[in-house]
Amino acid sequence: MANQLEQLKQFTTVVADTGDFESMREYEPQDATTNPSLILKASQQEQYAHLVDKAVADFGGSGSVEAVIDRVLVAFGKEILQIVPGRVSTEVDARLSFDEAATIAKAKEIIGLYEDGGIERERILIKIASTWEGIAAATKLQEEGISCNLTLMFSLAQAIACAEGGIQLISPFVGRIYDWFKKDTGKEYTGAEDPGVQSVQQIYNYYRKFGFETEVMGASFRNTSQIIELAGCDLLTIGTGLLEDLQNSEDPIEKKLDPEVAAQSDIEAIAMDENTFRFMMNEDAMATEKTAEGIRNFSADIRKMETLIANKM
Repeated sequence: MANQLEQLKQFTTVVADTGDFESMREYEPQDATTNPSLILKASQQEQYAHLVDKAVADFGGSGSVEAVIDRVLVAFGKEILQIVPGRVSTEVDARLSFDEAATIAKAKEIIGLYEDGGIERERILIKIASTWEGIAAATKLQEEGISCNLTLMFSLAQAIACAEGGIQLISPFVGRIYDWFKKDTGKEYTGAEDPGVQSVQQIYNYYRKFGFETEVMGASFRNTSQIIELAGCDLLTIGTGLLEDLQNSEDPIEKKLDPEVAAQSDIEAIAMDENTFRFMMNEDAMATEKTAEGIRNFSADIRKMETLIANKM
């Protein structure tokens, strides 16, 4: 009997949500995603310190802390691309989440560093927070052939704006939605009743109903139940602990999301503009709070990374 990870790969592209190279080799994902928190954690581990030290040695004398960090992020990405056959996601500084022009400029800098290192842009996804400004920046980047992964996504409003902008991929955060509702209601959610699972199902069905090509990648899982309920989603990015749990179980997995079923669903189209987006976000306390919290947390980890790099410089 195939284990659950092998079964899941029959329905869904599995992505590793980690900065740990050895985990990627063990679980053989198609793609990999990183974020400031994962890179900060990895940078403090002895086996990856050489990547940070090299960036500091090469650019610390003449460059800024920001420039060194960009090269650390790209160094991790290049190493990851030697392991996974597909794409790696590299994140723009979360402190730029409300600055469209600065986000575009930073994304182009990152892509330029990859291309200077011999990596074609088709293997890179630029991660950007799903603010209105972030989505607007990603829309323009997509038009220039720079594919984007819109992260910190918690609502249908964010998802529709991304789809209408022609974004390559979105990452709705299952576990953080679950966390908010569990705290708000005091209820433990499992299986199909999990509000994080329901959010991804809603987005997936909307996209397939109206023919949007944006890829849906469920992210931020708290347990394997959430993953199993989303079997059939385009992609799922999964941390190493849950990858291990899936690998160690042979319980059967069934395909839960299906494009043909979604196409027949009874869903009303929503025309998205900035006013509609901001009002829908305002009406959604969870999405508003979790997006803001995520930006704060990623920004805090970038500041910690700056301290780490500055001390080495």
